[in-house]
Amino acid sequence: MAERNTASLLAGLLLALFHTWGAWAALEVYMNDTVEVALKGTAKITCRYTSEEGRGSMYIQWFFRKGTGERHKICEQAGMMTTINRTSPYANRISMNDTETPAEVALSIRDVQLSDEVDFICSVKSISENPVEGHTSLKVFAKPDHPTIEGVTTGLSVNADSLSKIGTCKVRNGYPKPKITWYKNTMPLRNTDNVNVETSSTMESSGLFSVKSVLTMKVDRKDKDAKFYCEANYYLPGTNGIMAMMETTKINITVIYPSTFVDFWIESPKGPIKEGDTVELRCRGDGNAVETYSIKDLKNDDLTWDADKVVLENVTRLDSGEYECTLTNIDIFEEISNRTAVFVNYLDEAVLNPSDTILMDKGDTITATCNALSSLQTNTAWFKNNKKISKDHSLILEAATFDTSGTYLCVVTVPEVEGMETRGSLHVHVKGKPEIQEKDVNEIETSDETIILSCHAKGYPTPKITWTTSEGKVINSGSQMETDSGAKSQVTVQLTSDVTVFCNASNEFDSDSVSFNIKVKITKSETPNPSKEKRESKGVVIAVIIICILLLAILGSVLYFLYKKGKICNRSGKQDITKEKSSKDNIVVEMKSDNTEEAILLGVNGDKQPPGDQ
Repeated sequence: MAERNTASLLAGLLLALFHTWGAWAALEVYMNDTVEVALKGTAKITCRYTSEEGRGSMYIQWFFRKGTGERHKICEQAGMMTTINRTSPYANRISMNDTETPAEVALSIRDVQLSDEVDFICSVKSISENPVEGHTSLKVFAKPDHPTIEGVTTGLSVNADSLSKIGTCKVRNGYPKPKITWYKNTMPLRNTDNVNVETSSTMESSGLFSVKSVLTMKVDRKDKDAKFYCEANYYLPGTNGIMAMMETTKINITVIYPSTFVDFWIESPKGPIKEGDTVELRCRGDGNAVETYSIKDLKNDDLTWDADKVVLENVTRLDSGEYECTLTNIDIFEEISNRTAVFVNYLDEAVLNPSDTILMDKGDTITATCNALSSLQTNTAWFKNNKKISKDHSLILEAATFDTSGTYLCVVTVPEVEGMETRGSLHVHVKGKPEIQEKDVNEIETSDETIILSCHAKGYPTPKITWTTSEGKVINSGSQMETDSGAKSQVTVQLTSDVTVFCNASNEFDSDSVSFNIKVKITKSETPNPSKEKRESKGVVIAVIIICILLLAILGSVLYFLYKKGKICNRSGKQDITKEKSSKDNIVVEMKSDNTEEAILLGVNGDKQPPGDQ
C-alpha cells in the first residue's frame, strides 16, 4: 500500500514538472491585422510578444512582403542593439523602439507612400525557442481633390430620340479609388431605362486615382427646375470603413419642351374698350420649343396675322367679335389654339331736339332734349357759360327773357369708361327790340385828352350800335362784338371841349339810345422858378469845393508830417534837410467866393499864404 502511494506521488510531481516546463517554453507574438495611415503621414506598427526570458535574450527581425511574394529584411534587434538593412527601401524612413508596454516593440515609418501598402512581418526568437512571427497589413489613404461638375450649355429636347447628356463629374487624386454618385434634387440617380451613369477611372503617374462620371437621361418638362449635382465618396484612415463625402455645386439644364396650352388675351387697354382706342392682342404658349403663331378674326377669314401680337388702331364697333390664336410646333407639327372676345363700346353723337338754333319770344317756354345711343349706361348734363344748369336729358326754358339767350351745351358721358363722351350745342335767341343796359350819364368830368365809352344792348336780331355827338356827327372809331343776348360796343372819343355822346342801338323791331355828357376839366401846371434852381445849383457847387479843400488840407498835413520825420525818399532823421520855399514845392488851392475877389491860398501845411507868394 505504501509503495503504491509513493509511486502516485512521484507521477504527480513529474506531471507538474512537465506542465511548468511547457509554460516557460511558450513564445507567442501579437500584431494588429491592419494599420491605416494617411499619405505622407507616419505609420506605427507594434509587435507584442510573451516570454519568460528577459528582453536582452530576445532576437527580433522586421520584414516586408508584397502580396505572396518574397520577404525582404528591413532591420533586426538583438538585445539592445539595432541593425538596419541599408539596402532596404525603408533604410532612411524607419525607427524601431520599445514602447511603454513591456515585451512590445514598434516599427515607425515616416513619409508613407502608396508603395508602402504591404505586409510587415515581426519575427521574435528567444535563446531557447524557435522564431515566432506575426504580420500587419499597412493601408494607405489619400483624400481626393474637391469634385467638379460641368453641365451642358445647349438646350435638351423632351422629344429627343435618345438619352440626353446632362453633365460630367470629376474627382481627382484619391486613394483608394473614390466613388461618384449623381443626384437630381435630393434623390440619387441609378441606372434605369431612362437614366444612365457611366463611370471610368484613371491611375495617375503618382499612383492616385481620378474618376470621371457622365450622366445621360431622358429629360421631361419637370426637369427645367431640377438641380443636378454629384457626390464624391472616399475613405480616410480611422473611420472604420465609413466613407466621407464632398459635393459639387448644383447646376440647371435648359429643357426644350413644346406647349400644351396657348394663352390668348387683350394686352391693352386693361379696362373696357371704346371706339377710337388702340387694342393690342397677345398670344403665348406655355412651352419654349420653336413654335409659330397665327391670329385671325373669326368673322373675317381673310383677316389673318402671322404673329403672336396684333395691334388694332382706332377700333370701331365693327372690330367687335371673336379672335383666334393658333400655335404650331415645328418639331412635331401639332397645333393648339385658343380664342378671346373683343367688344368695342360705342357712344353715338348727341342728338338734340330742337337742334342747332331756336328763336323765342319774350315770355315763351320751350323744352329741349338731348340723347345719345350707347352700349353702356350714360349720364346727361346741360351747361351754360361752363355752369351746370340741368342733370337730365331734358332742358326746360321758361318765361324767356333776353338773359335766356345764349349757347347751351349738352354733354353725354359714360361713367364706366373714362374719356367716353359726346357733346351737342343749342343756340337760343330771344326776339325783341334793343334794350341798352347803361343809363343816361348827366355829367362826366375828365382832364384826359381821350375817353373810352362802353355800351351794351340786348335784343334780337342783334342790334346795330352807332355812336354820335349832339351835333349829329358820327364817331367811326367804335368797335362792336356780339354777345349771347345782343351786342356790345366801345368807342374812343377825342376831347377838345365839352361834348355829349349818344349810343344808338337798333334792329328791325325798334331802337334805343343813351347819352353821355362829358365836361373837360382844365388843370393848372406849376411853372418852374429859374432863380431857385440857380441857387440850388450854386449851393451844390460850393459844397463840393469845400469838401475837396478839406481833403487836400488833410493830405498836405500828412505829407508834411512824413517829411519832418524823414520818412520820404528814404531819408533818416540824422540827415540834413534843406527847405526851399518855392511855389513849385507847395500845393496851393485857390477858393473864390461869388461875392468877392479875395483869394485864400493854402499851402501843404494848411497855413495861409499872402497873395504875393502865389
